[in-house]
Amino acid sequence: MTKITPETIDSLSPEKRKIIMERSMEDISSIYEDIRKIVDDVKHRGNSVALEHYKKYKDDITESDLEVTREEIDKAYKLVEPDIIDCLKAAAHNITKFHMAQIEREMWSIEVREGILAGRITRAIDIAGCYIPGGKAAYPSTILMTVLPAKVAGVKQIISVTPPDKEMTANPATLVAADIAGCDRIFKVGGPWGVASLAFGTETMPKVDKIVGPGNKYVTAAKMLVYGHVGIDSPAGPSEALILADQTGNPEWIALDFLSQTEHDPDSAAVLVTTSENLASAVCKIIEREYDSLPRKDIFESSLKRYSCVLIAKDMEQAIDFTNDYAAEHLQIMTEDPFITLNKIRHAGSIFLGPYAPVPVGDYASGTNHVLPTGQCAKMFSGLSVDDFIKKPTFQYLSREGLADLRDVVVKLAETEGLPLHARSIKARFIDSDK
Repeated sequence: MTKITPETIDSLSPEKRKIIMERSMEDISSIYEDIRKIVDDVKHRGNSVALEHYKKYKDDITESDLEVTREEIDKAYKLVEPDIIDCLKAAAHNITKFHMAQIEREMWSIEVREGILAGRITRAIDIAGCYIPGGKAAYPSTILMTVLPAKVAGVKQIISVTPPDKEMTANPATLVAADIAGCDRIFKVGGPWGVASLAFGTETMPKVDKIVGPGNKYVTAAKMLVYGHVGIDSPAGPSEALILADQTGNPEWIALDFLSQTEHDPDSAAVLVTTSENLASAVCKIIEREYDSLPRKDIFESSLKRYSCVLIAKDMEQAIDFTNDYAAEHLQIMTEDPFITLNKIRHAGSIFLGPYAPVPVGDYASGTNHVLPTGQCAKMFSGLSVDDFIKKPTFQYLSREGLADLRDVVVKLAETEGLPLHARSIKARFIDSDK
């Protein structure tokens, strides 16, 4: 196995720090052109492109096989254990409750000055597209995390896409979760083919207004390429987590939390930043001890080797500075008083406070969303929320007196910018009174 050994933050070379900070995002540019060809092909040829791709595995499929039927969903309920269905319903309840709290007033307005009323309204988008990862693992939880906020926001139609297996079958738990969440239509199309189909529409799939949901670097590249044709949530790539801990951290728990983040994907990243040398050494020893019993060692080996590390900070100030620069998708704070530490955090997708808040609770059932920005994008993006599915147009109403009060200001500024017709549109309303 790739041995994890503690390093000090001060000893990191500029090259090593750059790799840690950029993690999987640094690889996306190398695949852009290949993904662009797929996206453009789907734009011009629709379903044919996905059919050609999946016929490599099952040569008798037709266009109708791309959409999940009600019969498939009913069959999925029989294949999924009842206690799993109950867990999905419990998680859906918490996720719905949390996102209901995000709903803002439908309309508000203020009197900016006498005769000038300005405000804002809230309106949901018409059609949302949800990308649900598959392939190496199934993620029914992502259906709940993407579809439920859209439902709460009031989106009229919600379309999901997910990669099928080689028999063109979608994961049963994913289908059950989609039904519980209230997804309107589900298509068995994954990767850049699924993203492009949502962005441009096909013979059977409607064009959506916005695409949300996480995926690997190929999905992320496709989302970035279609941005502008549709909205996207954020460049959500492979999972990543940073654990910020002091000497009070439990090394057994931290080691398991660290490893849990590296089992998602070969490009996943886990980072421990601690002020305690003893804790750092203990965590590394436990990771080494646990490694032999881990499943899917190829995934662990890759993610441990490429983007994961254990770092020792000279003090908490340096640890927090590094944490803010890293801008983790998931940030665990395991310090003596995590709420005091929280006050100093500026950049993170979702924050988990204390020893009893490991990342998996947010992944599944605490109510917060697990679709989060990665690759330092937490510096400019937030996690998925109701806000991702709504628009906020502004409005204004001016009385004649209100416009008269602003007349000289607007006219002068318009003329300064060389836009005389802007000025005339104001002046025209006062021609009679100026005579």
